[in-house]
Amino acid sequence: MTGYYDLILGLIPLSLIGVTGVLSLVGFSVTSAVPLAASIPVALIGHALFVNSPVDDTQSPTETVESSSKSFEPAD
Repeated sequence: MTGYYDLILGLIPLSLIGVTGVLSLVGFSVTSAVPLAASIPVALIGHALFVNSPVDDTQSPTETVESSSKSFEPAD
């Protein structure tokens, strides 16, 4: 099953090489096409890290409800 982060890892080199090739065909020099094209993988990495960040799900939802209900029980 291909997940979000698998797609991001595949799109990083694909976008860098593809956009560099397109920009060089349009007329940009390679030395200016590479830094311009590198903005797209940087944006992909930034989105993967900060917008759709990976999280550790250490507790299942039922464990969270059980542990929170135990904390509200009155002491004898």
